[in-house]
Order: sequence, then C-alpha cells, then structure tokens
Amino acid sequence: MTKPIPENYGDLLMEVKQRIRSSQYEALKAVNQQLMILYWDIGQLIVDRQEEANGGKSIVEKLAKDLQIEFSGISGFSVRNLWNMRNFYLAYYQNEKLQSMVAEIGWTHNIVILEKCKDNLKREFYIRMTRKFGWTKNVLIHQIENQTYEKTLLNQTNFDRTVSEAIQNQAQLAVKDEYTFDFLELGDEHSERQLEQAILAKVEPFLQEMGGMFSFLGSQYRLEIDEEEYFIDLLLYHRYLKCLIAVELKIGKFLPEYIGKMQFYLAALDDRVKLPDENPSIGIILCKSKNKTIVEYTLRDSNRPIGVSTYKVVSNVPQELKNQLPDPEQIAKLLEGIE
Repeated sequence: MTKPIPENYGDLLMEVKQRIRSSQYEALKAVNQQLMILYWDIGQLIVDRQEEANGGKSIVEKLAKDLQIEFSGISGFSVRNLWNMRNFYLAYYQNEKLQSMVAEIGWTHNIVILEKCKDNLKREFYIRMTRKFGWTKNVLIHQIENQTYEKTLLNQTNFDRTVSEAIQNQAQLAVKDEYTFDFLELGDEHSERQLEQAILAKVEPFLQEMGGMFSFLGSQYRLEIDEEEYFIDLLLYHRYLKCLIAVELKIGKFLPEYIGKMQFYLAALDDRVKLPDENPSIGIILCKSKNKTIVEYTLRDSNRPIGVSTYKVVSNVPQELKNQLPDPEQIAKLLEGIE
C-alpha cells in the first residue's frame, strides 16, 4: 500500500526547486564570467597583434574566418564580434573598477552599454543597474534611450538632510527627476483621476519605470485622523529602503503648498502605519511641470524626506540640464549605493 504524501511535502518541493534554480544561476554566472574572460583575452591579443602590424584590419577578418572553420558549432566569432572584443578590452583595460563589474552582466548587455554610453560613470551606472535588477537587453536599451542616468542624477530631493546616512545614497537613486509614462496611453490633457486610473491599469510597467524596487500597496490609501478622512493617491513600498512611499499626482505645475500636505501624510504614515523596524516614510510629488528654483526653496525647510519629480508621456533631458549633472566625484560616490 502506497504511503500518503506528508503534509509538509510542499515545503520540501519548494526548497528543492529553489536549490536547483540557485545552482542553475550560479552555473550560468560562472559560464558568463568565463566567457567574459575569454572575450577579454581575445580582445587583448587582437590589440597587441594590431599594434605590432601597425593597424591590421585584415588580421581580424582572417582570424574570424579561421575561428569559424575551427569552431563551426560555436557562435560568437564573427568579424563584428571580434571587433567588439577588441573595443571591449580597449574601453576597460585601464579601469580596474569596471573590469571586475563587466563580468557580472551578459555579453550583449556589455555591448549595448559600450556602444551607447561613452562616459565611464554612465557605463558604471547601467552595469550596476543591470546587475541589480536583471534587466533584459531590450529593457536596458529602453532605460538608456529614456536617459535614466541623467534623470536620476538631476533629481530634486531633501534627502541629504532628512534621510539617515546609512541609506542616503540608495534613497537618492530611488527618485528620478522625470518619469516617462508612455505606456499609459493618455492624451496631453487629462485629469488627476484619469492619470491615477491609467496607472492602476498598468501597475507593472509603472513600478518598473519608478525604479524596479517598489511594491504597490494601494490607491487612495485611507488615513483617518480624529474622524477626518484623508486619501493618499498612491502608496508604495520600497523593498531595499524598507520604507513606505507616498505618491501624490498633480497634473499641473508644482506649487509650494504641496509640500505641507505631503509632510502631513508622512507624519501620519510614520505614526500610524509604519512598522517599528521600517525606515521613515518618503514622499514623491509627481507634477506635470516644475520650476527647479521654486522646488529648491520649498524643500529647503522641509523636515520630512520628499522628492519632487515630473512626468511626461515622451521625454528628453534638455542639453542645458545635462550640463548641470553633479561632478564626477559626487556621481562616483552616489553609484556605490547601487549594490
């Protein structure tokens, strides 16, 4: 007679599957690292031989042809990819910091970053973000074309004064200066309710655009204080920062009075909703437009952590704002928050 399956069999199955997936991931990671080492070595050899031959375009073409004959069942030795290996080596051989990082993401991701990003700090940002969030190649391309790097570094918050030093860099990286909601299919003219409803219909891409570390807790989140009801447009939770994120949606330009209302929400959340082991709540005010100077003045005296951002259906960072990016030392320190 067959013995009945124990009630806790489901736990066993879950643990075994997790072990298998973990083992598969580690195996793929090891294979990827070896591939990066191989491509690095080939790139270095090509550079060395070309220097000896004073150029040597024909070397690459001949090498690709012979390798494809010798290793006919293995892809990756086309003329174009050999040039990619050469450029890969030349881009990073003098940068020990990035050398250790590039092996942690896939080859196609590395080539996208290499071709689309010419600044090493920008490359570091996308390498770290790809590693952290497991971006696919298409998501990575979208993030670069959507100028996520610039929009993150240009953000306006008061976190340098209101967030603990332990999570300050991570908090700064959690808020963009501008968000692109092209997936909402909204016309240029819409109400705050229409904006909210469109977000609720596309929660997953919304959270992805917000940064990938957010969980959705609710819309029109109700707070009752002394028999008065108040409603937060969107309540999120940041898994890495371990804090509640209150989001207010505004279809017009930023007004200074929005800060007072957000401070009220954050105080109530910290007092009535936040768990003892969580960090203080953070507010994000999403507006159609803002005056950066007015935002700066308004945030200056705020005692609660708040960021003010804009949203657009189609967006580009103007060149004059690109010129306002923090200096390289500040950027490098900030990027350490992407672990």
